[in-house]
Amino acid sequence: MSEMMQLMLALPAGMLLGGIFFGGLWWTVQKGLSARQPALWFGASMLLRSTIVLAGFYFVSGADWMRLLLCLFGFIFARFIISMRARSKGASHAP
Repeated sequence: MSEMMQLMLALPAGMLLGGIFFGGLWWTVQKGLSARQPALWFGASMLLRSTIVLAGFYFVSGADWMRLLLCLFGFIFARFIISMRARSKGASHAP
């Protein structure tokens, strides 16, 4: 695969990793608040989400700082999208 194609795929890969991480966080908060053992939910979720994201960054970057940077930008962009969606869902549940 050409270098330009790898650079172009790093951004959506970062968005996917961000969606997994922050979407998983949102899901964990929803489930963990009503769980009998919330510490187990939050701890296991953090371990799983961090492992997936770190492995994803490692494989996407391929020891190239430009791909790592683009992947990070995609990750941060996904954070904003998930945050906006969570806020809009939270506002609709307000009394």
